Amino acid sequence: MYDLDGWSLLYSLRLWAALVECCSSCSFSTCHSSPPKHVMSVTGYLKIHRQDAHAVSAMDTVIGLYGETVEVPCNNGAPKPKDLFITKWKYDNGDLLTQLKDQDASVIATNQYKDRVSMAENSSLLIAAASLKDEKIFTCMVVAGADISEYPVKLLIHKAPTRVEITALAAELEIGKPTQLGQCSAPDSNPAANITWFKNKKHLVADGKGIIISSKVKVDEVTGLTTTSSTLQYTAEKGDTDALFTCGTLNALSSPVSFTVTYPTERVSLHVISKGPLMEGDNVTLKCKADGNPLPTSFNFHIQRKVVKVENSDSYTVTDVTRDSTGEYKCSIIDNAKMEDSKNITINYLDMSLSPSEKVMKSAGESLALNLQTDASGELRVSWTKDNGKLDKMPKFDKLTYSDSGKYEVVVTMGALIKKASFELVVEGIPVIRRLAKQRGEDGQHKVLTCEAEGSPKPTVAWSVNGTSADESPYVNGKISYKLTIVPTVNLTVVCTVSNELGQDTRAINVSTLFEEVRMDKQGSSDDSDTTKLVVGVIVGLLLATVVVGLAYWLYMKKSKQGSWKTGEKEDGSTEESKKLEEKIEEKLEENSQKVEV
Repeated sequence: MYDLDGWSLLYSLRLWAALVECCSSCSFSTCHSSPPKHVMSVTGYLKIHRQDAHAVSAMDTVIGLYGETVEVPCNNGAPKPKDLFITKWKYDNGDLLTQLKDQDASVIATNQYKDRVSMAENSSLLIAAASLKDEKIFTCMVVAGADISEYPVKLLIHKAPTRVEITALAAELEIGKPTQLGQCSAPDSNPAANITWFKNKKHLVADGKGIIISSKVKVDEVTGLTTTSSTLQYTAEKGDTDALFTCGTLNALSSPVSFTVTYPTERVSLHVISKGPLMEGDNVTLKCKADGNPLPTSFNFHIQRKVVKVENSDSYTVTDVTRDSTGEYKCSIIDNAKMEDSKNITINYLDMSLSPSEKVMKSAGESLALNLQTDASGELRVSWTKDNGKLDKMPKFDKLTYSDSGKYEVVVTMGALIKKASFELVVEGIPVIRRLAKQRGEDGQHKVLTCEAEGSPKPTVAWSVNGTSADESPYVNGKISYKLTIVPTVNLTVVCTVSNELGQDTRAINVSTLFEEVRMDKQGSSDDSDTTKLVVGVIVGLLLATVVVGLAYWLYMKKSKQGSWKTGEKEDGSTEESKKLEEKIEEKLEENSQKVEV
């Protein structure tokens, strides 16, 4: 009997199959006779076949995950050959499983792989619960037709760290002092994790001075997994106060950590807390800030040559400031008086006085002196109003009139500071009638009398006659107008009387009847007032007097002619002159007569 190994057994099976095929085509005696010369012994045949048909492919590498089921492909996952006879998986220490064509795979392994290996439909090797012990070379052997091929695959098992964390944190970092910031660890990984440090998401590179990084790796004797630890020694800067430090591996990152960075105070600044410009009566809060860490908790405040020590606070409030509070203020840290800052503070103020400042009673025609005095810490803006109406400038009252009466207000502003003052001026006077007039109504059936008066307090009116209606205008600036509508049936004189508590004034006007005015209109008179008629009568009287004087002069001249006749003077010249004189007198009389008619 031949001593055959695993491979030889397979080749023997192939040979046996060939012999069976031969017997089916030859006589039975031939099958039992000696093998033909071209057929050697089984061992010799196998040796010849292995030398001629056994091919080994280049090695592939597969990475599996720790604890997972790993798939190791046969022939890189290529389709099965059509004349496939048998597929077998093995490794250096023995066979794992085999599968004949159209049959289920048979597990050959008796060691740790007995219950962990199986074959997929595509002939891939499946290894359950992969561990680092599975990192080896597995070979897939395929017998197809007269060819035998082997496909070795190297299996690697990877595992990410269970976690990445920073431990052994420093309590604080001091500027300029190298300090071990912390230790970053990445346990249970394969291959060993490569740890990187970050500050504010930027990679920290060791420089041997301010940044020193040291790492070490520890292997678990049972699982073979590694734990990587990295220590960061860091020299802090002032800007690291709010910095976030992290460490990480290829697939994992630690939680960020920050540190208290301590450094001495290098600068002090004084701040004045105010919502706006400081005014008298305000409260002023002074705040002293330092850039050290930890921050100073006590300060000295220099308030107008006095030092006030404040503990457990960085602020001090000066209450109810005045203009005398203007000046330089300082603050400093207690343990270093030279570390200080100062501010000049100005307390704004505005004083104003107005005279008069209450109600003032004056008579028309008098004068009133205004006196406005101001005192302020800055530039002023002054505005005046009268009865809420804006004035262009400060009013002057050299000679008061009724229109000057009213409420005057002055507003003085300096930035946000505003002060106001006011007085009320009342101008009084005895009423005076400025105009008394009459006119015919629009319908021609009545007359309207108008009495315009001026005075203060407001005058009242009294008419000497009753009318059908009475009206008055608004009382503005001491002026008022009263109207009376009447229907005179006879010529009369109407009296208007205006009065107030200071006195009164009276004026009369002649009013003719409406019938008299109509008659005068028919006679051609264009005058509509009784006063005009009176003037016309005077003119007519003067014209008549002129006529009388002319007539007397004519009679005198006539008598003179008669005297010359008696003396025997010639009459020719005298007669001629007399005629001319008579003609002139007649022309003058005719002219005067025409004027009278007019």
